[in-house]
Amino acid sequence: QVQLVESGGGSVQAGDSLRLSCAASGGTFSSYRMGWFRQTPGKEREFVGFITWSGSITNYADSVKGRFTISRDNAKSTVYLQMNSLKPEDTAVYYCAAAQTFWSGRSVNEYAYWGQGTQVTVSS
Repeated sequence: QVQLVESGGGSVQAGDSLRLSCAASGGTFSSYRMGWFRQTPGKEREFVGFITWSGSITNYADSVKGRFTISRDNAKSTVYLQMNSLKPEDTAVYYCAAAQTFWSGRSVNEYAYWGQGTQVTVSS
């Protein structure tokens, strides 16, 4: 059983940076693979990236590759999403999620635990 809480969202201008945090409790954080997703109202939840247990392997959607970086601090039970060079198309509610295991890591159905989300708005 894992509880996840996202924070760090806000309103920024295109080209700015934000760092989102996801604090986990109620489970063994280091045993989970962690994913980030985002969703615009009326659209399907979209994969952003994931990080493995040790943090040595990361994977990103093509739309954010080279701009976003995922990291984790197991001692603090926290995963981060550093977002640079933000674009208006990045505007969405961002969610973190936890999975004990997965195959591709890119599907929402592979994650058992989800946070409530944090809003990111990027204006031009």
